[in-house]
Amino acid sequence: MKFETILLVIEVGGTIAFAMSGLLEAIRKRMDIVGVFSVAFVSAFGGGTVRDVLLDRRPLFWIQNQEYVWIVLALALTAPLWLRTVRHRITENAMEFADACGLGLFAISGATIASAAGMPSLVSVLMGAITAVFGGVSRDVLCNEIPKVYQDHRPYTLCAVVGCVVLLGLHALGAAPHVSMIAGICTATGSRLLAVVFGWKLPAWPSLRD
Repeated sequence: MKFETILLVIEVGGTIAFAMSGLLEAIRKRMDIVGVFSVAFVSAFGGGTVRDVLLDRRPLFWIQNQEYVWIVLALALTAPLWLRTVRHRITENAMEFADACGLGLFAISGATIASAAGMPSLVSVLMGAITAVFGGVSRDVLCNEIPKVYQDHRPYTLCAVVGCVVLLGLHALGAAPHVSMIAGICTATGSRLLAVVFGWKLPAWPSLRD
């Protein structure tokens, strides 16, 4: 499989996963169709847009591939049909799973694109983290919540960073592109899911008050 094809599959998968997480959260907030589409759109494209702006990539990835916008629109319009069988009590789990999948897919997509553009390893890792995190942050802000990545202490950005490090490390060791990408995705997504399941938490920043 060609490198461009692998990257395309990862980008489409990440777009769908983050669109799903935004869609589910907007529905939980009982938004109308415009609100649901807006939150899904920002969740799916926010991180990649910031990445493309910082890397000076034109046109933006979702403008170059307008099929992504149609995918998000189709998900929003058909949501009432396929969500009828999903009970409210499992919606949170579904959102966490979709969010973790999007995290891993977009982290590796961002780091790969930055690395292919000749960016240093540190910048590539940061681009991967930004691509993975910014969509979820924007989703939570639009839903009038403090972004989970900043306040629930469960590893999130750290999972994306570790996945990017695995990707670049295997690439430096001469691993095939698809092997390093899959390993990076599994590391980022898997570590996030484990953190959610087992309740792993990062220590809080020391308080300034005694």
